[in-house]
Amino acid sequence: MLHFHNHNHCHIPLCRQQPMKFCMSSVFYFLVIITIFLPLIVADLNSDKQALLEFHAAVPHRRNLNWNSTNPICTTWVGITCAQDNSSVLALRLPGVGFIGRIPSNTLGKLGALKILSLRSNRFIGDLPSDITTLPSLQYLYLQHNNFTGDLPASFSLQLNVLDLSFNSFTGNISETIQNLTSLTRLNLQNNNLSGAIPNLNLTRLKQLNLSYNQLSGPIPSSLQRFPSSSFIGNSLLCGPPLQACSPSPSPSPSPSPTFSPPPPEFPKKQGSKKKLSLGVIIAIAVGGSVVLLLLALIVLCCCLKKKDNGGSSVLKGKASGGGRSEKPKEEFGSGVQEPEKNKLVFFEGCSYNFDLEDLLRASAEVLGKGSYGTAYKAVLEESTTVVVKRLKEVVVGKKDFEQQMEIIGRVGQHPNVVPLRAYYYSKDEKLLVYDYIPGGSLSTLLHGTYFIFLFFLSL
Repeated sequence: MLHFHNHNHCHIPLCRQQPMKFCMSSVFYFLVIITIFLPLIVADLNSDKQALLEFHAAVPHRRNLNWNSTNPICTTWVGITCAQDNSSVLALRLPGVGFIGRIPSNTLGKLGALKILSLRSNRFIGDLPSDITTLPSLQYLYLQHNNFTGDLPASFSLQLNVLDLSFNSFTGNISETIQNLTSLTRLNLQNNNLSGAIPNLNLTRLKQLNLSYNQLSGPIPSSLQRFPSSSFIGNSLLCGPPLQACSPSPSPSPSPSPTFSPPPPEFPKKQGSKKKLSLGVIIAIAVGGSVVLLLLALIVLCCCLKKKDNGGSSVLKGKASGGGRSEKPKEEFGSGVQEPEKNKLVFFEGCSYNFDLEDLLRASAEVLGKGSYGTAYKAVLEESTTVVVKRLKEVVVGKKDFEQQMEIIGRVGQHPNVVPLRAYYYSKDEKLLVYDYIPGGSLSTLLHGTYFIFLFFLSL
């Protein structure tokens, strides 16, 4: 006979004890992980902060950046963008701040998590430190419109998508190591002093290339002939498509064997004919020069007489119109902005954005919506900064009243549930408001979407 034994009384205590052991071990491991990694996160941010303070102290600059060791780096420092968990600095954007001098080594090169670096339109000089170009996470490097000198760096981060070193004074050759930057989509080295041949850069993702106005020479590689001629102009020694074809190098001709021939007979030279020929040439030059001088004198005399006649007629016209009603001169407003105010965005206190009106107008724009007071656009700037620009229409208001209204809106925007106004621009013909871009969609979409879902459930 088969006997069945009930073993439940043996296994029940084990089933009750194992979840408790598993729970306790999970909590223990979680506490260990927090204990180990939390100081590392704080240490990374503190090391980034110390590196930026060293850079700030070493390089003179004109604009106040509000970089203070007592202020939180991720929320109050100008030009700084941190990771979502505030563990490290991801972007440093300081274009046109007025930096003057060299970038010291072991400052910005310590920002190990940095992805975007924009120091364009400053006055940096000297060599570009290699610890900056080789930052492991660097993807966008904008250093155009400075005065860097020395050889072009030979090593770059393999993560680079955009490399812009244009309008500097770099010398030397273009390194073949750029071939290793397989993620590169834009390379701009124009207006430098680069020389030598262009390496064969077979970069499939490269969409924009500009090597113009250097001292490059030789044929253009076949992998780069797909770009327009504007990418290579200003290099007089470059050839090949899309520029003019390269001239074939002349092959050395074999030297003929020496032959001996009798010298030609010498005839007596006619000295008289040579003297007559030289005298005729001299007379022709003298007559031609006199004719040219006479024509110039007549032209100058005609211009003086014409100017005198125009002056007299303008005096008569002035006298004739003096008794009548005088006309006011027409004002030329141009773009509607007075000269000192052109390209001037007004930023609110605490705003970390750092761009000008020219950058805003160059950005790629996408219409988000239209309202009774204007149109809202999503603008993506050059350094991957995304903002919302509200372009006002049919708003007729003086500058002082407009600024007062902007101050009121700026104070209202400090509420945590209101999108803050970051900057504004005023001119007679154009009025712009700049807000943060919120990727969650518009309020109208959320309200109407929820309403239709509610009606759908009511109909079930």
